[in-house]
Amino acid sequence: MPPESPLKTRGRPRKAAAEPSAQVLYRAPALDKGLDILELLASQPQGLTRAQIVKEMARSPNEIYRMLERLVARQYVIRSVDGDRYALSLKLFAMANAHPPLSRLVNQALPVMDDFARRAEQSCHMGVYDRGNVLIAAQTNSPRGWSFAVARGARVGLLDTASGHLLLAYADLDTRQRMLAEHTPLVGEVPIAAVRLDAMLAAIRGQGYVERDSAQSFGVVDVSFPIVGPDSTAFATLTCPYIRRIDGHVGPDLAAVRALLRAASRALSCVQTPQSQGAANSASAP
Repeated sequence: MPPESPLKTRGRPRKAAAEPSAQVLYRAPALDKGLDILELLASQPQGLTRAQIVKEMARSPNEIYRMLERLVARQYVIRSVDGDRYALSLKLFAMANAHPPLSRLVNQALPVMDDFARRAEQSCHMGVYDRGNVLIAAQTNSPRGWSFAVARGARVGLLDTASGHLLLAYADLDTRQRMLAEHTPLVGEVPIAAVRLDAMLAAIRGQGYVERDSAQSFGVVDVSFPIVGPDSTAFATLTCPYIRRIDGHVGPDLAAVRALLRAASRALSCVQTPQSQGAANSASAP
């Protein structure tokens, strides 16, 4: 096997920012290659041919072939019927959802979310912090069939969504700084100045929830409440992308939906802080 070149002039960039320091204490080249393949295929819903993977990663064909065969054997990657294209299997998805804390959270949240969707006639989704952005861990559609929904498993921005702002606002200072350092802008994200972000987070902490026009979709009002843990930080958020019906059907208005979502978030929270209690009372006031 030819020796690996220490410098790559093409292919996928090395993720040096993820290293704990400039000096890498431990190296596992084979593991890195396998993880690079998984990350590359995660961004390609239709999969890639072996030649495309070789080109993207700037590795030798022999290296990629052996690693792909092992990933296929372990069922992390699936090969097309004609054997020419590789794509991620659902194994990583199943592993992520089998993670006990997240699995318990989703199992506890879904009945509450289903009840909210039925009463509010709107969809809702639960977001959790994940590697610099927000992962949609659970989602429920409106039973009426008319709603705007964010798909389960989607990753949305930390700095331009109601969920992201709530998670930042309810994090302690050290955690917030780490979250911001880990953040990677997603496609379409509009930058925000640090001074403006700080002011926005302070206002959110004072109000206890977020209600504003969506930064991604016209005609959608994002209403979002934190799901608060024992340490009074938010370990998840509950968000309704509210859309108003303009036909003959009269459903719950924005104020009613806000009150229902507040109740749902309180049902899932471990503690109720005085600040969030005051915000909740103001949210339900006529």
